[in-house]
Amino acid sequence: MISNHLPSSPRLRRLRGLLLAGACALLAGSAAAAEPAADPLFAAALADLNDKPATLAAWKGKPVIVNFWARWCTPCRQEIPEFVKARARHKGSGVEVIGLALEEQGAPVREFAKAYDIEYPLMLIKDRSVELMSALGNAQLGLPFTVAVDARGKIAFMKLGPMTAADMDKAFAAARR
Repeated sequence: MISNHLPSSPRLRRLRGLLLAGACALLAGSAAAAEPAADPLFAAALADLNDKPATLAAWKGKPVIVNFWARWCTPCRQEIPEFVKARARHKGSGVEVIGLALEEQGAPVREFAKAYDIEYPLMLIKDRSVELMSALGNAQLGLPFTVAVDARGKIAFMKLGPMTAADMDKAFAAARR
């Protein structure tokens, strides 16, 4: 017969407590990591490169990869050519790359886009970058920051830091699922 009574030495009670706390943390972590919604992204007040109000609402319900970047960010400057190549490599996949520049004015971003051969849509995030990046899971508020959003409006891929070609392929695949 199996006893329902577990030994209760202080060491075993502490071990059971740690295991229970770990299990709760795992369950809470898996629930929190379960595809956060990208609603704040599509509702954000942005600006186009002519400094006119804009949003990402036109892309809601479509798979997108959104990259937060700035001209002064060295890792951002290094990954942009990879985004240009990845977009060309995945042409016809139905996934669009969108760059959100943490900039105040469109003219310098237009010049930068021309110098880097950026043909994907670019918008300005201006002074709302902190709240938007935080809402999307970037607690460190670092750059570059990339999210892939699937057609259901769920964040399917997220990375803080420079994207490699392999990361980009993963992001495109996640956005298409």
